[in-house]
Amino acid sequence: MDLPVMETHPTMLNVVALALLDGAGRVLMQRRPEARAHGGLWEFPGGKVEAGEGAAAALVREIAEELSITIEEADLAPLTFAASPGDEKARPLVLLLYTCRRWQGEPVPEPGAELEWLHPEALGALAMPPLDVPLAAALALHVKNSQ
Repeated sequence: MDLPVMETHPTMLNVVALALLDGAGRVLMQRRPEARAHGGLWEFPGGKVEAGEGAAAALVREIAEELSITIEEADLAPLTFAASPGDEKARPLVLLLYTCRRWQGEPVPEPGAELEWLHPEALGALAMPPLDVPLAAALALHVKNSQ
């Protein structure tokens, strides 16, 4: 008698993102290069958490790589998250959004990317990847409630 084959669940993909807020209350958004997944869409900068890496440490590394600026873990504040259950084509994903109001350097976009400082209430008008949409709404509410 053949036993059923147990399918293993794919490993959860942990991703971190940053709402970098300037003194005017604007957030830095990044438009993805056209050649990448979700090309041309606006997102919070960030990236994947590597094995053995903490979320805050991953965000510090990713922001240095993507924006050429320095942020400190102590200046990061977790705000919210979004999740996708995954399917046969994509792993389950959790996207963690942090805020930061202090950094060193001037943000520089990656090749093919664009950067723009926007007021959080304007983010809803941007074309974004699905998981960034609830993050943008949470950020707008957070900024509004903290004024």
